[in-house]
Amino acid sequence: MTASVSTEPRPIQRLKESLINKIAAGEIIHRPASALKELLENSLDAGATSIRVTVKEGGMKVLQIQDNGCGIRKNDLPILAERFTTSKLSTFSDLQKLTTYGFRGEALASMSHVAHLTVVTKTKQDSCAWRASYIDGVLSDLKTRQKAEPRPCAGNDGTTITIENLFYNVPTRLSALRSPSEEYAKILDVMTRYAVHNPKVAFICKKEGSSAPELTTPSCADSAMSIRLLYGHSLAKELIHIKELGSSSTQPDQPEDSDSDKMDEDEQESSKKGVSWTAETYFSNANYQAKKTVFLLFINHRLVESSRMKRALEAAYQGILPKNAFAHQNDTQSLQIDPRCVDVNVHPTKKEVHFLDEETITERIADAILQNLSKQNHSRTFEYQTLLTGGILGDKPELPKKRSRAERDEEQEEEQVHDENEDGEEEINTEPPETQGKEGPKKVYSHYKVRTNVQDRTLDSMFPAASQSTQKASSTNMSAGASSPSVVGKPKEIPESQCFLSSVKKLRQQIVKGKHRQLTEILEKHTFVGIADMMRSLSLVQYSTKLYLVNHDALAEELFYQLGVRQFGNFSRIKLEPSPSLRELLEISVAVEESTSQSKLTKPQIVEHIAQILIDRREMLSEYFSLDITEDGDVTSLPLLLQGYLPNLDNLPNFLMRLGPQVDWSSEMECFDSFLRELAYFYTPIPSPLEDESLNPNDRSNYTAERWQIQHILFPAMRRYLVGQKSLLERDVVQVADLPDLYKVFERC
Repeated sequence: MTASVSTEPRPIQRLKESLINKIAAGEIIHRPASALKELLENSLDAGATSIRVTVKEGGMKVLQIQDNGCGIRKNDLPILAERFTTSKLSTFSDLQKLTTYGFRGEALASMSHVAHLTVVTKTKQDSCAWRASYIDGVLSDLKTRQKAEPRPCAGNDGTTITIENLFYNVPTRLSALRSPSEEYAKILDVMTRYAVHNPKVAFICKKEGSSAPELTTPSCADSAMSIRLLYGHSLAKELIHIKELGSSSTQPDQPEDSDSDKMDEDEQESSKKGVSWTAETYFSNANYQAKKTVFLLFINHRLVESSRMKRALEAAYQGILPKNAFAHQNDTQSLQIDPRCVDVNVHPTKKEVHFLDEETITERIADAILQNLSKQNHSRTFEYQTLLTGGILGDKPELPKKRSRAERDEEQEEEQVHDENEDGEEEINTEPPETQGKEGPKKVYSHYKVRTNVQDRTLDSMFPAASQSTQKASSTNMSAGASSPSVVGKPKEIPESQCFLSSVKKLRQQIVKGKHRQLTEILEKHTFVGIADMMRSLSLVQYSTKLYLVNHDALAEELFYQLGVRQFGNFSRIKLEPSPSLRELLEISVAVEESTSQSKLTKPQIVEHIAQILIDRREMLSEYFSLDITEDGDVTSLPLLLQGYLPNLDNLPNFLMRLGPQVDWSSEMECFDSFLRELAYFYTPIPSPLEDESLNPNDRSNYTAERWQIQHILFPAMRRYLVGQKSLLERDVVQVADLPDLYKVFERC
């Protein structure tokens, strides 16, 4: 019989502090090389110009690092090895401008929990050095394991940190380490990488008891000399050195407590020039061959890894080397990025960082490497292929061929389309700004090639174009008077009216104040794709390489409000013939309005009350809004907000009824604002309750006419007049696709 399994849940309990610290230590300290990396960064942060490392048994027995930096104050020694103790941060906003290596204060604490840690340090102000030992983050005597205070001793300025018996209390981790020689090779690799990037610091690394160091570099002046000393003369003679700089397309937000005085001189100078990143690269040319690829990447002096950047640089070499050729290259990359654009707190060991415009910066550097590789021609002759379907540089140009009549007609048609775009549409350059140089147009990658010709087929091109008679069918009881709109022809520019009322000036200022720059640019330069869902008022527009799903009703309502503010006091008129009775229209709306049942007034009283409000103010309505009402209560004209666009007169009764309770008639500014809001709501298209297939022939004609107005009148008007407001971003404009991101998905497939 099998033993019965208990279904009772196990109790949840708090972990012991010692266990928590050992778990955290395992995330930071993987092997002796990772401990050395943390100690090297501390020494460099301390301003050391000389760093000496001594290793015994691959760092598992002894790992000692000695520097001549600023040292540690005696008063700070008691909490030196506690978790989350650091001199780099005081507030969370400091992370946005961090320029040092460490910042969490976990390295020494982690080492003290998995090894015996000893620190000897002396500042310039101290008369002697101080020696302190730590066990589990606490000042202790290593022999008695009792608490002890720092002791004075002899020593030079700087700090010497010794780690003994690494992982003595974690046997599983200790057994997983490789042989001492392999661990020592990893230590040398870490030392070599930091020595290349810090040529003004002298590095020495040797085994304990050895007479000569395995790695030594002087305080030289540049990285090229360090590369020659550490990687050999054969690589140094094949090196190419380039520098690139650029600005970020997405500027980071300025921290609330940030101040220009807190920025260093280099950051202020870069900010003045508009430069947010610089890249310095040393890379081998196509003649160099090695056993393996060496890729060194430092971002803001921090040694990190980036598989995307490494693949991009390898791809640059593949375009240069002859077919079936194979060579490993050496690349040393140093990136300086605005600290506000970098998120360093994404990996426990700071192995990775995230930064803005990573893809754009990578492509810019890869292009620069590719161009420089193509110019080099030493012991090997190679060619640089510029186009997949084109020729090779150096080929003789082909003579123009005789074109057929069909080809000439096709070319003329393309020129005609181009001219039409210049008249009505603005061409969108989808290539990143960083790739647009002074040397002429560069190669545009496939994931930046998008449709910008509005003459191409859209979703709505499958619907028949609405005729002029169809447009008139949706405007019953309306005659084309002198000021009535015409749906044919190019719309005229809508000028801003001259108005000296302070309330109207404030309304215009509020529109400008609420402007969202990026959304406004999207609306100005978008390409209409099609109406996705008439029932939900959803349409698709394209901007650059991005596809957006927008609520065209919400955008239209904001457009008509802004057009109302823009034309205040200077509206054209839509004449109504015959003129309907105001009271009859109100009776229609009040009869179906459910909220009127809760009023103390009867429905006839409500109709008379609203009618009297509008009739009493007919002079003001006529002067400011071109809403003409006779003394007898007939509506003779309505304001025209947009030439060529006719509002649905089925909404007229509801519009007039809402003017009574929804408009604040007691205050001038609130009156104008609320009236224009109601007018914009009246002009906004009504979502169709049914799809096209479910409509009868008459309703289908109106349905098609409304779709035509949305595409050919509303969206072009949005391009010209709509100022994107921040409130629209909450739910009315949503990005649904981005071409570069889609290509990433396709690459994984």
